[in-house]
Order: sequence, then C-alpha cells, then structure tokens
Amino acid sequence: MSGTFQPHQRRGPIAAEYSSPGPRYMVPGSTGQRNHDARKFMAPSYSFGIRHAKFTSDCSPGPGYLVQPNITRKGQDGTPHYSLYSRPKDAITFKTPAPGTYSPEKAGKSAQKSAPAYSLSSRTRGFRFDQSPAANAYTLPNILGGKAVGKNSAPCYSLTGRSKIGSFHEDLQKTPGPGTYRVTNPNIYKQNDPSYSMTARNQLPSDSTRKPGPGQHSPEKVIINKPQAPGFSFGIRHTEYLAPLIVEQVD
Repeated sequence: MSGTFQPHQRRGPIAAEYSSPGPRYMVPGSTGQRNHDARKFMAPSYSFGIRHAKFTSDCSPGPGYLVQPNITRKGQDGTPHYSLYSRPKDAITFKTPAPGTYSPEKAGKSAQKSAPAYSLSSRTRGFRFDQSPAANAYTLPNILGGKAVGKNSAPCYSLTGRSKIGSFHEDLQKTPGPGTYRVTNPNIYKQNDPSYSMTARNQLPSDSTRKPGPGQHSPEKVIINKPQAPGFSFGIRHTEYLAPLIVEQVD
C-alpha cells in the first residue's frame, strides 16, 4: 500500500496563482505628496513647475539674460530713483477782479444787520356760535388794600373810633402811668446777640481706682507721628540641642 492519502477537491486557490502584490495591496504609499500614508512622516516636497507648450520660436532669455544691478535675491536694493519729466506749461495769469465786480448791496441779511420783521396774517373766519367777550367783560384785580392778587401791596392800617366809656378823658385816674408799659426786649427789633447756657456740674467718679499722674506718661517715646529711621533685628540665638521638626509623608 502506498499510504492513506486519497485524492480530494481542494478548498481554494493558492497564493502562487495570484499576480497581485499580496497582503500589502491597497496600502497607501510613503512617497509623494498625494495619497501619502498618514501613519508615516512626510518629508517636505518641492515642485519644479510645469512644462510649457512648445512654440515655433524660443522664448527663453538664455544665458544672456540681463539682470539689473539694483535687483538682489531679496528684491530691489532700495536706492532712490529719479526721473526727468517735461517742462510743465505756464499757468494762466490770475486776473484779480476790480472793485466794481462785487455787489455788497445784494448780500442781503447774511452780511448786514436788519431789524426784525413781523407779518400779520389775515383774520380767521369766525363761527356763528362764537361769543366774543366785550371790553367791559374783563375785571382786573384790585391793587389797593391787602387783598391784591399777583402784586405787592403796601401795609394797611385801620383806625377804630374812640370810645367814650372808660376812657381817660372821663376819669383821669384810669390813665396808664410809665410803669404800666412793658419794656420790649432789644433782641426783638435789633440784631440778636448769641446766648449761652450753663449745664449742671458733673459729679466726679467715685471709684477707688488709681489714676496715673503726669509723670507716668512718656510723650518722647511716641514715634507713630514722627519720622523714624529703619530698624533691623538679628533674630534670637537658638539652642543647639533643639531637634528640628521632621514630618514624614505617608502614602
């Protein structure tokens, strides 16, 4: 017997039967600018332009191309340029107008002062039911007496009649003497003088606390309201046996 192998139908084609590049098919390339693989670094790319169409005559300047001396690789060198133009034409002589050319009298109100002008329009047409008041329909307020409206009126005084009952010409004993009249305070009809009031005396504190005397205060030691030179301190001397503080951080 030659073995247990028996011929059978194969499951699929083998890789040798394909003409494709294999498993790397459809993977973007790493060269060029178009369709470059995004997973790889792309170096800078430069272009040389496009080839122009060919004409019958050569348009290239060739080796004899003349470059101006003021042109550098960065552009023009910036030196000033001057040009000579043709002589301009002579200007027409200005003719000054004579005094008779002006007409100041025609300037109008913009150049001269004028009195105000008023215009009276025509009377409006009245209606039949309008009742215009006559001249005697108006009544002006009285300007005499103390009841004048809208104006200042002088003071008004009234004199009553003399009564004969109980007057001094019947009984002279009822005539008032000088002591009957009350003296008017001068502050009423003259400039009022300043007035002052005196309050009651305050009681002294009755506590038994000790009060500082004048010698207890030291105003020469007050420096809050005086200029003071800057002061510096050297700190204090620490003991050599003092252990430093060590803090251990626990995770």
